[in-house]
Amino acid sequence: MRRTVRGIPAVHGIPAAHPARRSRAALGALTAAGTLLALLLPTGSAGAATPSGSHRSPAPQATADAFWTASRMRSAAPLDLAAPAKGARTAAVPRSAPLKVAPTLPRLPKVPSLASLLPGVLPQAGGPWTDGGAVTKTTGRVFFTYQGRNASCSGDAVTSGNKSTVLTAGHCVKLQGNWHTNWVFVPGYHDGQAPYGKWPAAKTLSTPQWTASEDINYDVGAAVVAPLDGKKLTDVVGGQGLSFNSGYNKAMYAFGYPAAAPYDGSKLIYCSGNTIKDPLFSNDHGLSCNMTGGSSGGPWFTSFDEKTGTGLQSSVNSFGYQFLPNTMFGPYFGDDAKNLYEKAQTS
Repeated sequence: MRRTVRGIPAVHGIPAAHPARRSRAALGALTAAGTLLALLLPTGSAGAATPSGSHRSPAPQATADAFWTASRMRSAAPLDLAAPAKGARTAAVPRSAPLKVAPTLPRLPKVPSLASLLPGVLPQAGGPWTDGGAVTKTTGRVFFTYQGRNASCSGDAVTSGNKSTVLTAGHCVKLQGNWHTNWVFVPGYHDGQAPYGKWPAAKTLSTPQWTASEDINYDVGAAVVAPLDGKKLTDVVGGQGLSFNSGYNKAMYAFGYPAAAPYDGSKLIYCSGNTIKDPLFSNDHGLSCNMTGGSSGGPWFTSFDEKTGTGLQSSVNSFGYQFLPNTMFGPYFGDDAKNLYEKAQTS
């Protein structure tokens, strides 16, 4: 048995023309690398890790904006990697006292949609988010260059001391030992449009376990984005709250930009329901959800308010088992995820 991570091509619904998936023994963490269907770029250095487990990405704003055209964003392929096989040793994720961080919102006039005034529907196994609210600004697509090709994931702007922190999946910042380049966050993305700008990463980071060995239990990444037009990220789009060490079996909402069939990456998709603890090979949360490749790194919220679109981020889209369709798994936000957040927000 094997499982695949949402972020590179599709976990579900890979087109028949795509090459067959390769075994973990043959490729380590990655499967179906050949299914990246984006514009091919000259392959260069992916960037070396710094001793602190992070990668500096000094690309200037103008360069990032010019590179990530609407056409390139639309054609960026979702990413997909193999998770530990049956029998792999997994240690408990360290946990301590719960920590909650409240969301912050820019002072903008609030115009509720009709849908936001109606009762919410839970569970939801996957569908477009039409209720508006803060989540449509804080959640966005992540674009980067991976092995010389354009690829995509999802991410979320969170409340932070530097007002510039984005959370995503670990494999959305680093994969197979290399840090991604040309990394940008596009909040509120819609069909090639960047209504709140394209925010290049000044620095990307991940948990020590993902940085060292790409341990699926710690598949959490972060980026510190540079100011855009003299403004900081959460001053423009707001920042969601966070919750660490909050336990299992919670009502959660998951968001992302799946880009593999039946989705195309053009709009924000969500799932909702009561989570379970993975009964198989990880220490992750599990949620009934049909999101596909490209949704990796999208936020999972506890205490989510459908009327305001705000919540406490408690995980990210990470992987799905091939033999267990329509189920998403996300890492437990324990002490290492909390430490990553603290490191990112003080950068």
